[in-house]
Amino acid sequence: MHEPQSHQSRQSRQSRQAGAPTILFGNFRLEIADATLWNGSQSLPLTPKAFSVLQCLAQRPGKLVTKDELYNTVWPGVFVGDAALKVCVLEIRRVLADDAKAPRFIETVHRRGYRFIAPVVQEHDSPPAHPPASGSASPAIEAPPAIEAFAAPETHYAHSGDVNIAYQVVGDGPLDLVFVMGWVSHLEYFWKEPSFARFLSRLASFSRLILFDKRGTGLSDRVTALPTLEERMDDVRAVMEAVGSERAALLGVSEGGPMCSLFAATYPEKTSALVMIGTYAKRIWDPEYPWAPTLETRAQFFDEIRDHWGGPVGVEVRAPSMAADPAFRAWWSTYLRMGASPGAALRLTQMNSEIDVCRVLPLVRVPTLVLHRTDDHCLLVEEGRYVAARIPDAKFVELPGNDHLPFVGDQDTMLDEIEEFLTGSRRSIELDRVLATVMNGYVTAPAGGDGAERLERFYAHARKEHEWFRGRGFDMQPGGFISTFDGPARAIRCACGISAAAPRFGVDVRIGLHTGECDIRHDMVAGIAVGTAAQVAMHAATGEVLVSRTVKDLVAGSGVRFEDRGEHALRGVPGEWRLYAVERTAAAPSVLRT
Repeated sequence: MHEPQSHQSRQSRQSRQAGAPTILFGNFRLEIADATLWNGSQSLPLTPKAFSVLQCLAQRPGKLVTKDELYNTVWPGVFVGDAALKVCVLEIRRVLADDAKAPRFIETVHRRGYRFIAPVVQEHDSPPAHPPASGSASPAIEAPPAIEAFAAPETHYAHSGDVNIAYQVVGDGPLDLVFVMGWVSHLEYFWKEPSFARFLSRLASFSRLILFDKRGTGLSDRVTALPTLEERMDDVRAVMEAVGSERAALLGVSEGGPMCSLFAATYPEKTSALVMIGTYAKRIWDPEYPWAPTLETRAQFFDEIRDHWGGPVGVEVRAPSMAADPAFRAWWSTYLRMGASPGAALRLTQMNSEIDVCRVLPLVRVPTLVLHRTDDHCLLVEEGRYVAARIPDAKFVELPGNDHLPFVGDQDTMLDEIEEFLTGSRRSIELDRVLATVMNGYVTAPAGGDGAERLERFYAHARKEHEWFRGRGFDMQPGGFISTFDGPARAIRCACGISAAAPRFGVDVRIGLHTGECDIRHDMVAGIAVGTAAQVAMHAATGEVLVSRTVKDLVAGSGVRFEDRGEHALRGVPGEWRLYAVERTAAAPSVLRT
């Protein structure tokens, strides 16, 4: 039975194999030397190809790994369809409990590939620091470890009058989308917070995303006078001209919303659509707009900036769900310091207090979407409703949550709304969680010059068998195949048919079957049952169809007979498992194909 090795034995093994480190991320440990994934002392089941995909991604944290790179690394010299890679990623996500809509580890970069977004440490390079002893003083807030979550795009400059405006362009989608961050910004520090970088990358997956630092902030020129909305609007126009964009959608966050609405009303010919997130119409209370803070409340905030700039100013109301997270607080503090000096931050905040676009909103004549979270602590949801009500035909969507920053909390629901509004379609991964019988086969390719051709003919026959027995999602992979069935008896007969035909093509095949809960979407399958079936197949002899006791019990009375192969430890699957070999003559694969 596979037992977890001690820390000392891992260390000694690693000292002998310097090229095979241990990769640490979250609560998980990826042992490259023996191709195992661990959560504490528990070994987690991953098929070999899924492990290779995870290793490839985890060894390049924060970097986009294209589909072609993954195919060339995991399936070198072999053609496989997209389904093979999707199945591996789904299997990894299942094992890591990683939600595709709000991933902590693997992000899908639409149509391009995948990115590992969790911080990674290689054990032999920089082991994680021990946590402070209980009761010890809390350390001062400092920048997080130098682990780049995402590589920042190249920064360029556009000229807006005498002012240099820093900008970046990400993605190559058919839609130009200008992103306007609220308050202060810093282009390169956007990408150092994984949740922010992921938010921007998702926008760039369906657009050509144009980012810039407003004058007086980030990498753009500092200015002495308070920048007006009109000047900031000119900055947008200058950046669009610099990147050759004649018409773009605008996405404004918080204070970026009023500026974008003014731009849309002034330049409708340059604005294809307008999206505003957590926005407002004015920042000082009056009877017609009772949700804004009073002059006294704003003055208190000005004092906070004077006294505490350099720390995580305003994080409690802008990101309450992350306010207690040390790494996020450290990033937010650094982001604010890099975005503006204390004096500049104060002047910008004072300028924001003077914003009033109440009379501009009815002049907006472009398609408009306003998004606001119900319990936004920074700007009340009534402010978003007010803005949407003033713009003709605007769509208002109220989302659950209390975070003001759009990249904190459930960002995918918000991004789905934005993508659907701008492109007419939204992505979604609808998973059917079903009870299914999984067939996993390992194939040894025939030797000789015509081996590839014979292997191709074998797979064509195997696919036919699969169709005859009404299987679902037959996926050929280098070294094997995987499929699911809604009935274990049909799965057994299909497996026996494939196994019986293999010698005609000079192919050795070992097949394992297990019935359990699976997540299925179209032709992709993932779940613990997939890993269990793979482990069952590894115990099969050449030409043998081996099943778990679960499968055997479910086909009682079907006429299929089995030979007891005893109890086995399945790697990564708890407990001892009794396995059974199917008696091929009893399975009668050629008789039942309906």
